[in-house]
Amino acid sequence: MIEPQGPLPPEIYWRRRIVAGVGAVAFVGLVLMLIISALPSKSDDGQKVAATSSATPAPPPKKPQPPADQGNQGGQQNQAQPDQGQQNQGGPAPQGDQNNQQAAPVAPTDAAAPTSVPAQNLCTDQSLSVVLYTDKSTYKVGDQPVFTLAVTNGGLAECTRDIGKSAQNVVVRSLDGTRTLWSARDCSPLRTVRNVNFVPGQQEKDTITWSGTTSTPGCKTPREPMAPGAYRAIGKIGERESAPITFNVVAPAQQP
Repeated sequence: MIEPQGPLPPEIYWRRRIVAGVGAVAFVGLVLMLIISALPSKSDDGQKVAATSSATPAPPPKKPQPPADQGNQGGQQNQAQPDQGQQNQGGPAPQGDQNNQQAAPVAPTDAAAPTSVPAQNLCTDQSLSVVLYTDKSTYKVGDQPVFTLAVTNGGLAECTRDIGKSAQNVVVRSLDGTRTLWSARDCSPLRTVRNVNFVPGQQEKDTITWSGTTSTPGCKTPREPMAPGAYRAIGKIGERESAPITFNVVAPAQQP
């Protein structure tokens, strides 16, 4: 080591050297600390990766598609369709499945039923007049008599009433009225509704054709031709009955 030389005592020069050396070492240490602190550490990288992973939401689990019911084509139309992505992942549907889906029948839309008549505007039975008459007074066995129902608003106020096939009826009985032989409601499938707005005195007519045979409720027994004789009939709209009328059925004329 070089001995200090100069006019001052050697101790002063040694002290200066020691101070300069310590300052140099401190400066170098400070520079190293700055360099090390500027470099990213592995723990920081791990924390950043963990923070990024926690910030990214996990995709929702896919719902499993229910198995297709091959025996219920109508039910397949009501099931939710898979999204486009699932269809692309699964590939094109088999041609047979496409044909089945295209051939699935679509139920027709039911026609809107007529609305019921408001009770405050309903024609009461007492305000209606029902008259029944036939196209002829005498028929031969095998003929098909045509009955006409005439309905009149006999009240003083305007009102509405259903006079369609669902409300009509004609009943044929024996002349003494003790046996019912035929009713238009027994075998007819017609149950139409016809709501008519009647002004006072207005009349509406409709016809019912009879096959000339007997019937029972529900049309459950064989129908037989009416035997020759005299009969009576009444017409009805709801529970409102007409006055009874009479007609005759005769045997066909004998061929000479």
